Amino acid sequence: MSEYVSDGLNAVSALSRNLDLLTGRVAFIGLPSSGLLAQLQAGDERPLVISEHAGVASRLQSSGLCHVQFGYRMPEPALLPMDTVALFVPKSRQALTMQLALASAMLARGGRIVLVGEKREGVAGASRQLGALDPDARKVDSARHCQVWLAAPATVGGGFDITSWLTWHEVTAAGTTVSVAGLPGIFSEGRLDEGTGRLLDTLAEVPPQGPVLDLACGAGVIGTWLQARYPGLGPVDAVDVQAQAVACTRHTYEANNAGGQVIASDGLPESLGRYRTLVTNPPFHSGVRTDTSMTEGFLRQARAHLQPGGELRLVANRFLPYQPLLERCVGASQVLFEDRKFAVYQARVRS
Repeated sequence: MSEYVSDGLNAVSALSRNLDLLTGRVAFIGLPSSGLLAQLQAGDERPLVISEHAGVASRLQSSGLCHVQFGYRMPEPALLPMDTVALFVPKSRQALTMQLALASAMLARGGRIVLVGEKREGVAGASRQLGALDPDARKVDSARHCQVWLAAPATVGGGFDITSWLTWHEVTAAGTTVSVAGLPGIFSEGRLDEGTGRLLDTLAEVPPQGPVLDLACGAGVIGTWLQARYPGLGPVDAVDVQAQAVACTRHTYEANNAGGQVIASDGLPESLGRYRTLVTNPPFHSGVRTDTSMTEGFLRQARAHLQPGGELRLVANRFLPYQPLLERCVGASQVLFEDRKFAVYQARVRS
């Protein structure tokens, strides 16, 4: 499972009040939509947008208003250096540290970073991280429950390599251990979260049948663990919307000699085939708000990708109303595990 940022509309609105800060060659990190791009002065060079969200990246690409890069890496040399990098504050402080390092590496001498974010999502703390790059960083606006900050880092240019931010840890469930990659901003970095642990316990008690797809795969824990636990199961395909999750799953699969397609997608691509088992620990947050819309959309798509008699195995916090939705979208369901915090559901398509 991966974390998701908020819709960012308040932050976009706050930045739109300060378009005069976006001068020269401009890049955005984490821009959630294309609306702001249409407000930039006609004739300016198309800005670059770096996004970790596959759906946002696809929509921005379709707009034709910008260059788009999915995931954190140094942009093509022809697009560099940047005079201004506008950065939308992410939920994870570690992710912000990584993004600030990338932003600084992209800047020309004398270039500036514009930081924007909502107060309730931690822009005050983010501004202190910005201050580590420029002690003279200053707040230039406060609107729509957001703040806009401006900094001119003393150290700019140089390189940025996403693999230098990789970390590794071991995960053990039901006696089976795998090595798992991590990157800043990924869900449950450095540990096995409780929900996934409960899901793996049920997969040890009630083994799945292949072929298998893991949706919202996060760092690739479930697919890797399944292949280590059941060597005859075959490859496990994996889908996630977040760039760090896709990268981590590929590294995790490689380190554990696991196989399967790893796909960046906002939901289930129509090109996917049909599976005997779909497994998921889906996200339910959009920034600081509870938001189950991504999972509800996936459940509506799921049946078309399940073979007759196939199952969907899902873990979720008990308070989330997924079982009636499973019944409507997939088929008859049962609870395989339940405690005070989590429930693991199994829903089957009629044969």
